[in-house]
Amino acid sequence: QVQLVESGGGLRQAGGSLRLSCAASGRTFSSLAMGWFRQVPGEEREFVAGISSGVYTYYADSVKGRFIISRDNAKNTVYMQMNSLKPEDTAVYYCAATIAPRGSSYLPKRVSYDYWGQGTQVTVSS
Repeated sequence: QVQLVESGGGLRQAGGSLRLSCAASGRTFSSLAMGWFRQVPGEEREFVAGISSGVYTYYADSVKGRFIISRDNAKNTVYMQMNSLKPEDTAVYYCAATIAPRGSSYLPKRVSYDYWGQGTQVTVSS
């Protein structure tokens, strides 16, 4: 089992920044592929950013150039730096993890992840 705890959400004005953190426990962190998803009430949970067990990163088009995902294996933590925030970034943000599969580092689909955090609210005002 892997436990994930997100933190860092909050309220910002458009154009501002936030850094989300996700602390993992229960398994060797370096063996995990990690992702961030977000969800607005009444809508599907959507992919935001992912990072392989190594250094490969990838993003949804809607956040490319504004968000940066990173990981610190020594701290068992994945981060997402969110810059130039827009009102449409308002959502509950979820951290997700899965044991890194052989061969593929690209996991943009929700079904690829086995473990989820409880979510943290991000609200961006205009």
